[in-house]
Amino acid sequence: MEIAKLEQKPVMSALLTRDPPAHVRIDQLTEPPPRIIIEDLAPDVDCGRFRAKRCLGDLLTVGATIFRDGHDVIRAVARYSPPGADEWTEVEMERATPDHGNDRWSAPVPLDRLGRWRWTVEAFSDVFATWRRELERKVAGGQEDLGSELSEGLVLLRQTLARVDTDRDDDATAVLTAAITVLADTSAPPEQRRAVALAPDLAATCAGHPDRDRATRLDRILELDVERRRAAVGAWYELFPRSWGGFTGVREELPKLAALGFDVIYLPPIHPIGLTNRKGRNDAIAAAPGDPGSPWAIGSADGGHTAVHAELGTIDDFDGLVAAAVEHGLEIAIDFAIQCSADHPWLTDHPDWFHKRPDGTLKYAENPPKRYQDIYNVDFDCADWRNLWSALRDVVLFWIGHGVEIFRVDNPHTKPVAFWEWLIEDVRETHPGVIFLAEAFTRAPMMRELAKIGFSQSYTYFTWKNSRAELSQYVAELAAPPMSDHFRPNFFVNTPDILSDYLQTGGKPAFAARLTLAATLSPTYGIYSGFESFEHTPRHAGSEEYLNSEKYEIKQRRLDGQLLPFISVVNTLRRDHAALQRLDNVRFLETENDQLIAYVKQTPDETLIIVVVLDPHNAQEGVTVVPHDCGLPPAFTAIDLLSGESFDWRLGRNYVRLDPSRQVAHILEVVRP
Repeated sequence: MEIAKLEQKPVMSALLTRDPPAHVRIDQLTEPPPRIIIEDLAPDVDCGRFRAKRCLGDLLTVGATIFRDGHDVIRAVARYSPPGADEWTEVEMERATPDHGNDRWSAPVPLDRLGRWRWTVEAFSDVFATWRRELERKVAGGQEDLGSELSEGLVLLRQTLARVDTDRDDDATAVLTAAITVLADTSAPPEQRRAVALAPDLAATCAGHPDRDRATRLDRILELDVERRRAAVGAWYELFPRSWGGFTGVREELPKLAALGFDVIYLPPIHPIGLTNRKGRNDAIAAAPGDPGSPWAIGSADGGHTAVHAELGTIDDFDGLVAAAVEHGLEIAIDFAIQCSADHPWLTDHPDWFHKRPDGTLKYAENPPKRYQDIYNVDFDCADWRNLWSALRDVVLFWIGHGVEIFRVDNPHTKPVAFWEWLIEDVRETHPGVIFLAEAFTRAPMMRELAKIGFSQSYTYFTWKNSRAELSQYVAELAAPPMSDHFRPNFFVNTPDILSDYLQTGGKPAFAARLTLAATLSPTYGIYSGFESFEHTPRHAGSEEYLNSEKYEIKQRRLDGQLLPFISVVNTLRRDHAALQRLDNVRFLETENDQLIAYVKQTPDETLIIVVVLDPHNAQEGVTVVPHDCGLPPAFTAIDLLSGESFDWRLGRNYVRLDPSRQVAHILEVVRP
């Protein structure tokens, strides 16, 4: 129900958190405290300290628990203001269920603008509706003498008329004036006066002009970050452009990558690489002649973070690559790594941005047992920290100026959280479509904090979750509040730094199974080139580093891996089925075999049941138990979208057998009657 725009009067406030003072001092109050309680707001991240996340086009569900003492009729509104708007819009909230035992209220808010939204909740007692309900019950109970009650209603109607703009709202004026005339006429038949008082059109008119003088409103405005859809849904492909013929070579591959169903092409650092302490093959401390070095050793005499490596092409070549990607429905993401080689111009121009030991030497970067002799970290605690922060922000703005709107941020957990909160908010103030992916494989609280302060997406522990119990527990955590309100996962199946033991030992089926899990569990996932060719040899036993890692040498890459046809099919299914573009709709199913994992994903229009074999070496059989509360008929047909086979399934137990040498998964679509 729409509520008429009213001039906002002072209202009683309700704390966002339920931490009342030890006692109430009535001598400090100018009017009685609010009687309506508002609590358990949703979406809410840390009691409003951080903004929840949604995407453009989503329908935000504002939720709250609202109740009061007594039996008054309560009404509530969600108040919201889009970015750039000075006024507030209201939408009526409704109880989750209309019975008196449920005090959970919600309202839908359409999100049609990028940026930061503001919202709050207001609740008030509907005095006229309360009076009308009591009168209705008395009439139904056979009470005859209701003159006093009608006199009370007459006062309420006159008060309501006083709130109506009689010059503009002719309908409300006419309805109220007519009702007042009848109720004021004590000589009119009681039946007529009661019928007018209980008329539906009078109730609707009064509902549109409620008395909100003593409304309860939260004393804090909550905020919401609305980003574009790519922040939540997409298939990423990571490649080193130097292994593909530079920017020109990558540009030639764009049609194939688009046809394979990828959305984002992520490039590790594209900047000049330092010569001092350059790493050699397999992370050798000394580079041999011709070794290209690690792209993460950023900076040389040719420039730093705003320059491109000459062997990749020119900045114009890069601009051409970005433009061509757009033509093919793709986006180019680049790496933002805050570190410098010894040859970076900043070490000469801003030596105070780096920490010196007492003997004057610089300490290279380390992450024991890993050592990075070819790079130095900036000193965020230096005296000139403001200019350092601004310079790093300007690097991001430079690449935005060249068409980049997605940044994969290298190791953000080793930099101040406050810096990221400032940088992301500052950038999005003028570029709300920019997306930041946090590459932080670290402690869970830090990963969550980075998501809360503004990172659009986050790498996850998915790479190391291989058992049925691990996967179901972890994904269930990500899919539900509070995590789902701020943490968007990007399920990369491998990276240049991470070759999991499962991929090292599982053979081709392991790659297909992990691809299926990543692509059907998470709306966003990614692979690093070489995955489609089953690259699985570690540097040594127990290592997650690749032997002959592309980080330290140039490969000759082509899009010819054996897994590409399967990847193309899965990516097509992701685009065609909305159920795979969400995470909050996942529900894990019983299989009675820990080597099989099953889950259902549903939208109002479709139901998908996915079963994946986790054992890459042996055929596994078991059951998939379809719960009775899935909204499905007792028996139904399920079509395997991978093989085209048709199966007769039912609620309850369904036999499943998967041989990983032939097929690692079923992606079943339930055929609707």
